[in-house]
Amino acid sequence: MRILYIDCDTLRADHLGCYGYGRDTSPNIDSVSAEGVRFDNCCVSDAPCLPSRSSLFTGRFGIHTGVVNHGGEAADPFIEGYPSRLFRMGSDRLPWMSRLRHAGLHTVSVSPYAERHSAWWFYEGFSEMFNPGKGGMERADEVNPIALDWIERNAKNDDWFLHVNYWDPHTPYRTPTEYGNPFEGEPIPEWYTEAIRRRHFDGYGPHSAQEPMPHWNRDRHPRVPAQIASMDDYRRWIDGYDVGIRYMDDHIGRLFDALKKQGVFEELVIIVSADHGESQGEFNVYGDHQTADQTVSRVPLVVRWPGVTSARVDTALHYQTDLSATVTELVGGECSPRWDGRSFAQAFRRGKSAGRDHLVLSQCAWSCQRTVRFDNYMMIRTYHDGLKDLPPYMLFDVDGDPHETIDLVEDHPELVDRAMRLLEDWHTRMMASSINGTDPLQTVLKEGGPFHARETHLNDYCKHLRETGRAHHAEALEARHGRS
Repeated sequence: MRILYIDCDTLRADHLGCYGYGRDTSPNIDSVSAEGVRFDNCCVSDAPCLPSRSSLFTGRFGIHTGVVNHGGEAADPFIEGYPSRLFRMGSDRLPWMSRLRHAGLHTVSVSPYAERHSAWWFYEGFSEMFNPGKGGMERADEVNPIALDWIERNAKNDDWFLHVNYWDPHTPYRTPTEYGNPFEGEPIPEWYTEAIRRRHFDGYGPHSAQEPMPHWNRDRHPRVPAQIASMDDYRRWIDGYDVGIRYMDDHIGRLFDALKKQGVFEELVIIVSADHGESQGEFNVYGDHQTADQTVSRVPLVVRWPGVTSARVDTALHYQTDLSATVTELVGGECSPRWDGRSFAQAFRRGKSAGRDHLVLSQCAWSCQRTVRFDNYMMIRTYHDGLKDLPPYMLFDVDGDPHETIDLVEDHPELVDRAMRLLEDWHTRMMASSINGTDPLQTVLKEGGPFHARETHLNDYCKHLRETGRAHHAEALEARHGRS
């Protein structure tokens, strides 16, 4: 058994060809989808980066691991102590990679993730770890040499799991200028209009249209416009994102070529997914991942498993964390009873779907939100706005309105009530099964809000709003945060 897991940072599902995107961003990923299962409704339980991979690789939701933020107490796992912590952690606490290793796989990672987030627990269960060393600023041409070297030396060995982590879709868009722009002149997504752009430019929030990138970062990257001051700027912005995806996909193709050369590609299991998606104008957020919504929480998941899969689409609701349990079962390993991830291996083998009735999704690094994904809806409950124009409750039909432009909260209070009951029931179950007994979202709120938009940032940001002709927004934000 040989498994390649391609872990793409910041990759929206709807910017891939196999998910219906109009631009040819992903021919190599699309080729995997053509021979495997494309999951249309896979969501990370906890966004963004640090909490998301924490959930996938531990098999547990952030409310159980304690990891929901990018800084502060809730950026580290709960300390559980005795009796869970003995000389070694109990077998029920073993994470995904440890369980694959116990099942006989040699586990390998090529990723800067642990160092980027000081998440050293991530290495648990890996037999080999390779850090490209740029803390998430690596381009694919800096990741591939490590992965290709490992493939050349080890691909023909039996029973391995290789995790390769790419970062090119993450801001700042830094694909080499000599690569050019394969999407020059191609249409941008139809949902984005000049009316939306103007409204956003007059609005506010971190990474909003007037300040999509920090000033200290944007000047070094020619693919990143300083502002979204025109539709041409938005085109440049989207081109930068899509070019990064295509550049990454080209290098994924080179991995495939190397594996074909080694004679192991045909029987290779290939999994492609992401740690989160990305807002590209939704909620006036450009090139960031600040919400628990359709564009951020939904991720691509494509699985080619020779002898098991043929080309099909799974439309059921899945947590990405369910993947950990499913792969563990498929390789003959044992899932932990403490995992929140639930295996769908039996249905997967039969070509069937076995999803969830609903999902509860969280975000605590840029805002504090919990979202219920049910039927064709998302109900978003905001506990801290992250200095953005986010009301306490929102409801969207994500099938008919995937970019979340029409809030239905006033039209369908009965759906909001239903979603809140689901959220309350979920919270009760999660706390009843929590060893720590603390909801880390409350920890984040007590610390002053999400790490990237804490209350300590409010005065400086309101000053900036006044200096840029948006005093009315500063006043509204101060009033909402009890500063008026």
